[in-house]
Amino acid sequence: MSNILVAYFSASGTTEKVAQKLASQIHADLFKIQPKQVYTRADLNWNDSHSRSTLEMKDPNSRPEILNKVEKMEQYNTVFVGFPIWWYREPSIIDTFIESYDLVNKTIIPFATSGGSGMGKSSTYIQKLAPKSKVTQGKRLSFSITDEELNTWACSMIK
Repeated sequence: MSNILVAYFSASGTTEKVAQKLASQIHADLFKIQPKQVYTRADLNWNDSHSRSTLEMKDPNSRPEILNKVEKMEQYNTVFVGFPIWWYREPSIIDTFIESYDLVNKTIIPFATSGGSGMGKSSTYIQKLAPKSKVTQGKRLSFSITDEELNTWACSMIK
């Protein structure tokens, strides 16, 4: 067991691949955040103003249910939280995840995958959800990031 956790939500598989690579590089435990109700292709259609993801992101109080929980969250000092960028921020399911645990005195390091959008205000939003934790400035990671680049970044964050 590690005192570092890489928790991630992945809608298309891209964030999952980066999270797996990250956990392997830094010898961290890996946790997949799974929605209780799986997102379908139609749910993820950001061009549809009535799609599930669009409606969730329009509602700042939306908290999609999560199927699973991290066991013994208290053992982790550092939690990398990965997600795809939706509407220039973290998906609402990440808000559910953050609010589901006592993260006092933990370091939370957001990372995201995106076709081109930056992190937006994700770190700011996460800090508001976990005010007694240290939330670092997040980083958008490319699917093609090398092991060396990933390791260098991650190690600089957990110094």
